[in-house]
Amino acid sequence: MSNELLSPSEMAEADRLAIADGPYDGIGLMRNAGAAVADVVLARYPAATRAHVLCGPGNNGGDGYVVARLLANSGVDTKIWASGRPRPGTDAAFAAAECSVEAFPLSEFHAEAGSIVVDALYGAGLSKPLSGDAARAVDVAAALHLPVVAVDLPSGVSGDNGDSLGKAFRAEITVTFVRKKPGHLLLPGREACGEVVLADIGVADDVVARLDVRTFENGPSLWRHEFPVPAIDAHKYKRGHAGVFSGGPSATGAARLSALSAARSGAGAVTVLSPADAMQVNAAHLTSVMLRKVDTVADVSEFIDERRPSSFVLGPGFGVGEKARDFVLAILGGSLQGTAVDGLVLDADGITSFRDTPDPLFNAAHQPSAPALVMTPHEGEFGRLFPDIAGNKSLSKLAKARAAAHRANAVVVYKGADTVIAAPDGKAAINSNGAPWLATAGSGDVLSGIIAGLVAQGMPSFEAACAGVWIHAEAGSRFGAGLIAEDLPLALAPVLREIVEGCGRR
Repeated sequence: MSNELLSPSEMAEADRLAIADGPYDGIGLMRNAGAAVADVVLARYPAATRAHVLCGPGNNGGDGYVVARLLANSGVDTKIWASGRPRPGTDAAFAAAECSVEAFPLSEFHAEAGSIVVDALYGAGLSKPLSGDAARAVDVAAALHLPVVAVDLPSGVSGDNGDSLGKAFRAEITVTFVRKKPGHLLLPGREACGEVVLADIGVADDVVARLDVRTFENGPSLWRHEFPVPAIDAHKYKRGHAGVFSGGPSATGAARLSALSAARSGAGAVTVLSPADAMQVNAAHLTSVMLRKVDTVADVSEFIDERRPSSFVLGPGFGVGEKARDFVLAILGGSLQGTAVDGLVLDADGITSFRDTPDPLFNAAHQPSAPALVMTPHEGEFGRLFPDIAGNKSLSKLAKARAAAHRANAVVVYKGADTVIAAPDGKAAINSNGAPWLATAGSGDVLSGIIAGLVAQGMPSFEAACAGVWIHAEAGSRFGAGLIAEDLPLALAPVLREIVEGCGRR
């Protein structure tokens, strides 16, 4: 599996273990890394008039010396601009010694139109803003609109969290090694990286496995093994039953979108749970989705006893207030303790209803018998429920999602262009196939329904949330311009078909 994301410290440990195991020593891995970058430069920029390789004093710079040597040996007009010399005896020093290209001070860096820049200054190892000559180099490259190939990560971008530490290179291509880093996927780092090329430099998969990595790039390889595929003898209730709570007569559309998405994702039965005054409105718009009157906690209890639903969605268009809190707490434990519900997806108004009193929600979710809780907040909703975590500027989006998941004992889907899915045990995934077309009203209602539909079919909550986020984004991306939320449930079909075909029939 190559979807692990390594922090810079985990990457350093992977290098150490790989060197101890052999067959490559440190300079051997550096030569392999430099060769991977040089291959990309030669393949992508054959018409470049000159390659300017910017080398820092550390291992990133060592990779740069290898790149410069190989480019020069291939006939490319190559210049090196060095920010200090590598420390004697280091792998970077060996790489510099093997390179016959003259190195000029970075303070003198200048370039010309038609050339390219290879950024091998600091990569993922930088922990402070670029300054002085390095910052000026960013300006020179940007002023001339030169293509930049970054080694490991654009200098000025944090490998841990994708933050820009001040000025940073904007690369057309970033070549990284062994595994991607969180900074390649989290914004704004993702935009600064351009296309990310993952290169094999000789660090074996079993080395990465020994690191017990807890962060992943979201994709089918992460959750396909848990994806529900109906058995040949399946009937509708074997495929799970999802209940979606509706709002009042003027706010029913969100629940229907969510319900239709739960059905489309494979739930065998879906019921919209409607207040009495919205029954006629909902009935006029529902066909394959069932409808039931639910006004009180007693009605919820009766529905559970009679129909044995596996999952619920509460929040889309529901309204903010005491009723939402009562229903949520009843499902999570309270008066309905001992029911067979597998999961509750809490979104939108369901989340906001607890903004002033979140502790009862968190306490209920921590009860041993509570169904799995999945929360899908966007940035504003996240801030309302976790104001101290959201306001902590020292935490990345990844760290914030993890902290919230631990506090709430819930899978937290922290939505955005770089959605993070975090589980209470610290496992987390960063989504990378997000599409701008999904920034449309009702899109989040569809997502909550997909997740609930997968949970209803027995998929574990973390994997269901990851799958829901990826499938939702993939459908939006494939549909493209003109997408509205009503298009999404049907757009899910080809994506789901491909996933099921990849799983095979069980």
